[in-house]
Amino acid sequence: MEPKSMKQMQEEVDRYIGQFKEGYFSPLAMLARLTEEVGELSREVNHYYGEKPKKLSEEERTMEQEMGDILFVLICFANSLHIDLEEAFTIVMNKFETRDKDRWTRKEEGVEHE
Repeated sequence: MEPKSMKQMQEEVDRYIGQFKEGYFSPLAMLARLTEEVGELSREVNHYYGEKPKKLSEEERTMEQEMGDILFVLICFANSLHIDLEEAFTIVMNKFETRDKDRWTRKEEGVEHE
């Protein structure tokens, strides 16, 4: 399967949502959905890396699935507000590369780190 650009993903989600009369949820409902999905990812992380093992009765989910759910809802949220996520990403990376460029300790060039 060919990788998709963020623009292609936004268009694909828009086509999918566009086939339903209900359309996109309101921004508040979308934020609630996003929060719910992040909570599900948190639960998975806690099962794998934390002190709370999964119950035998709990459905097996993966972090990959949970991150996919978050991405889908985030794309829906952005589409509903007419936000271009590629542009949003460019803006945030520019912020990290300028304002925050000296915030963390850089690796030395040519030195292997574990």
